[in-house]
Amino acid sequence: MTQGESAPKQRSRHRSRRSGSRARLRRTLVTVLVVACLLFLGVGWIGLRGWQARGHLLSAAGLARELGQQVLAGDSEQAARTLSALQTQAGAARSATGDPAWRAAGHVPYGGDDLSAVRDIAAAVDDLARHAFPSLLRLDLDTLVPKAGRLDLARLQAAAPELSTADAAVRQAGVRVAAIRSAGLQAPVREAVEELRAELDRLSDLTSTARHGAVLLPPLLGAGGPRTYLVAFQNLAEPRSTGGIFGAYAVLRADQGRVQILKQGAASELGAFDTPVSKLDQDMRGLYTDLLGIYPADVNLTPHFPTAAALFREMYRRRTGTVVDGVLATDPVTLSYLLEAIGPVPVPKHPTLTSATAVKTLLSEAYDRITAPRDQDRYFATAAMSVFNALLTRPVDPRKLLAAMDRAVAERRILFWSAHPAEQDDLVDTPVAGVLPEQEAIPTVGAFLNDGTGSKLGYYLTRSAELAVGGCRPDGRRELKLRLTIGSTAPSKGLSNSVLGLQLPGDPYRNRVVAYVFSPVGGSPVRARLDGAATPIGGGTERGRRVAVLSVDIAPGKTRELEVDLLTPVTRAGTAQLWLTPGATPWTTRVIPATTCEQ
Repeated sequence: MTQGESAPKQRSRHRSRRSGSRARLRRTLVTVLVVACLLFLGVGWIGLRGWQARGHLLSAAGLARELGQQVLAGDSEQAARTLSALQTQAGAARSATGDPAWRAAGHVPYGGDDLSAVRDIAAAVDDLARHAFPSLLRLDLDTLVPKAGRLDLARLQAAAPELSTADAAVRQAGVRVAAIRSAGLQAPVREAVEELRAELDRLSDLTSTARHGAVLLPPLLGAGGPRTYLVAFQNLAEPRSTGGIFGAYAVLRADQGRVQILKQGAASELGAFDTPVSKLDQDMRGLYTDLLGIYPADVNLTPHFPTAAALFREMYRRRTGTVVDGVLATDPVTLSYLLEAIGPVPVPKHPTLTSATAVKTLLSEAYDRITAPRDQDRYFATAAMSVFNALLTRPVDPRKLLAAMDRAVAERRILFWSAHPAEQDDLVDTPVAGVLPEQEAIPTVGAFLNDGTGSKLGYYLTRSAELAVGGCRPDGRRELKLRLTIGSTAPSKGLSNSVLGLQLPGDPYRNRVVAYVFSPVGGSPVRARLDGAATPIGGGTERGRRVAVLSVDIAPGKTRELEVDLLTPVTRAGTAQLWLTPGATPWTTRVIPATTCEQ
């Protein structure tokens, strides 16, 4: 009580304070109640819209699968109806996730990122449905198939605008989805983002290759005058980084879309050179010595196809005086894919090739029937040219052919290098270029296998690769753990000397594989283990990547496990990519991602 103040005045002041407190409390409660009501209404609205968007997106996914099946089946009328329904569902999903309430909710601390991700997914699917798929459906696939030994270059050029429109839409959708931060998303949303990214990457490779093909094939096939090319057939039984040794070759001439075979032979007929045919830089010599520039079978010890192709072209020029316009490389597995589209192909004086038997016939059984290495290489060239001739002259389902080509390109079994700089610049970002990039957005690890004994035991190799992305380090780098499991199904007896090659002491059927493990650009290998025990690392550098070189001996029926730990440069990316040597049988692969690092 304040001295000198009467009791009534004091009671009046207390009543006034209580009255003010109650008023403030009422205002606060009213405000909270109003905000709560608004939040309740907003959450209900978002929940309703979210349920609607979920239904539309699920319907769109189902329709997209139907559309793909109908396109492959050639049912253009039904595909057009399915596309219309897909556009309706995709547009509805975009509308449901694009209103102001949904956008505002995307900024709330909890769940906002998930809502934003769903909105971006819906927008990407809608863009594909409205801009990419219609262009692809309007494309006449017969344009891409040769008729009577000739490709119609005018029709191919006319298809270029539609392919460019589709490719641009796919790339734009890819950029949108790539920008979604997957760290912290709820599992269903994160899985949807990752699945869509993978599909867009695959679709982007396809549309990009098709667009480049429509632009580049006319000049490559002689629209502006005759062209000559070397075609190298990689023998996967003796592994090299890009697949296998250049065992056989053919020379093709292209003029106004018509292609003919001028010559074929064995790469070994070019012989060895006393000194490298082209200057090799210090890094290349450090990794491979001078072998790349001396022996035709060693030009592709490097995984960088432009280097291998340019060296092979120069070797051919030195021996024959002929200057070719480019080099194409392929392998027996690609032939097996093409045979699925064109049917069985007879080979003069040899067994008929089928899609089911081609790989075994060419890479295993041929060594039982043919003993001389040069005769083997000539047979490989004859077999490949028989398939090529059938492709040019038979009626072929364009969808089956494109599916075969798409599969081979995705597995890096078709590689091409142009000696014309402008054309090569246009190709450089496509899978067919086989370029080992010196810059990359996502850390990429290369695991390339080279035979170490001159044997043909590569046919019997089994391969699997697992790449695990480690957590975020204080210095901004990540550790990657690569595990390669390499086995041999070779028999322990009964193989010819031409298959066994340079026999290793103790067991002539033991295979030696030399693994070249390329770090991401700016990264480095750290340590290696073979079957759990530390093993020394040799190595060097190529195109800005540190390379670990490790030798692995594999006995028949045995499996070896090679583990390599690597560091990335500073990166936020929680994923990584693998680039592997194509083999007679496919790799089993797995990439284990991690969360995105915070800035």
